[in-house]
Amino acid sequence: KTLANNLDMLKKISSVISENQNNKIAAVELNLACPNIVGKPTIGYDFEQMEDVMTQVSSLPCFSGPTPLFPLGVKLPPYFDRPHFEMAANILNKHKNILRYAASINTIGNALAVDPVAEMPAVRANGGYAGLSGPAVKYTALANVRQMRELLHEDIDVVGVGGVQSGMDAFEMMLCGARAVQVGTCHWTEGPKCFDRIADELRAIMEERGYASVDEFRGKLKEWSKDGAAKSRAARVAKKAKGGDVKSGGGDGAGTNQSVLIAILFAIIAVLLADKFQIMSL
Repeated sequence: KTLANNLDMLKKISSVISENQNNKIAAVELNLACPNIVGKPTIGYDFEQMEDVMTQVSSLPCFSGPTPLFPLGVKLPPYFDRPHFEMAANILNKHKNILRYAASINTIGNALAVDPVAEMPAVRANGGYAGLSGPAVKYTALANVRQMRELLHEDIDVVGVGGVQSGMDAFEMMLCGARAVQVGTCHWTEGPKCFDRIADELRAIMEERGYASVDEFRGKLKEWSKDGAAKSRAARVAKKAKGGDVKSGGGDGAGTNQSVLIAILFAIIAVLLADKFQIMSL
């Protein structure tokens, strides 16, 4: 699809909203981040093109008044370098009068899964190259959400996307500044029941930590500290002890076996170092 096609689509949506007040269009999301269109670049990585798209969209009659006819969001690709975060945010901030939110991130492009049985790509299209999503992209998504929240104007919300499959995932996204989250891969594998489950898990986390509302922790990720790290370690140890984790030495011999394995590894390393520096001869 071309930019002209997308502008025509927005005009048609505007007509539907104007002619039917009972329409069910809550918002429109403009995808600037699709990596899967063969022969087409990802708009969100071509900042000159990205600015042109946003300028032309802003010029449409549905966005010309003091209040946009409908909320507009954009889907962003994952960024990896701080200057790219800044360039993207600067473009979006110029259009804060029409832009309600930025969803971050879309899939990481050019991933390749191999089918070892058939000895071929696991995906049919585009030579097997496709977008990577799900739990594998969560940490990239968290970094993008946090940096976009730091750089975007406060009137533009950030929606966290990427690897959200539990209430804790949603909690972490919101700690980094997300106003809401989107769920894709988990919905694909689990079905729509995942939404209630994730929401229930998030409510349980909030109740356990004494939060009455999301606003009490949204965007309030703390700086790393020794005290925080110690608190986290203590919580992990307590959880393992409560669950009888074998790594805690639960009486089944696993802890002893692990200690013996570590001792053997240290002995091998010592022998290799001694041989290298001619401390002893083998």
